[in-house]
Amino acid sequence: GLNFLIPLLDRIRYVQSLKEIVINVPEQSAVTLDNVTLQIDGVLYLRVMDPYKASYGVEDPEYAVTQLAQTTMRSELGKLSLDRVFRERESLNANIVDAINQASDCWGIRCLRYEIKDIHVPPRVKESMQMQVEAERRKRATVLESEGTRESAINVAEGQKQAQILASEAEKAEQINKAAGEANAMLVKARAKAEAIQLLAAALAQQHGSAAASLSVAEQYVSAFAKLAKDSNTLLLPANTGDVTNMVAQ
Repeated sequence: GLNFLIPLLDRIRYVQSLKEIVINVPEQSAVTLDNVTLQIDGVLYLRVMDPYKASYGVEDPEYAVTQLAQTTMRSELGKLSLDRVFRERESLNANIVDAINQASDCWGIRCLRYEIKDIHVPPRVKESMQMQVEAERRKRATVLESEGTRESAINVAEGQKQAQILASEAEKAEQINKAAGEANAMLVKARAKAEAIQLLAAALAQQHGSAAASLSVAEQYVSAFAKLAKDSNTLLLPANTGDVTNMVAQ
């Protein structure tokens, strides 16, 4: 509020800014849970919430908060392994902010946020991490290649299976159609033969039918007899070969 100063007796001792303050946390060494030494620094964002506590609760509030941030950061890093430090950077920042606020409440200061700027690992650890990354990439490449080979083999086998199924179905359909065609042909031939026999029987039943049948058989006999000895030199003939009338009668 409004205050009056008595000359030579009163003077302004502390001036506190209520704006947000940015403090660079110096680089420091920290050991992780798996005994890896890191060099880490950060940025601290503060605001004075109670000027009276900030003036009379601590001698140098910025220095006190900076030291608290460094010790808290070392403590939090000691709870994490190296891999988790890089993965859980946000949670690490949040834990540091909570720890600072619990201790700085009596100082009238509130930590708004904390950001880790750089994390430096030893050269040998960095080489090991690089080798691990390369090995992981080679592993993923090998796995992807093997999966591609497996998928290709499966696709080829599936294609061959489908081709065999289609070929067998086509062959089955062809055989069914062929059998149906042969059956129809046999039925047609049987019907034609039956009709021919019926016509022949009707013709034989008519007058002079037997004589006409005998004439047809005699003509076929003579024609067959004329073809003898054309394909082979050895013949077996009945004793009465020349008796056409007797042969036709039989």
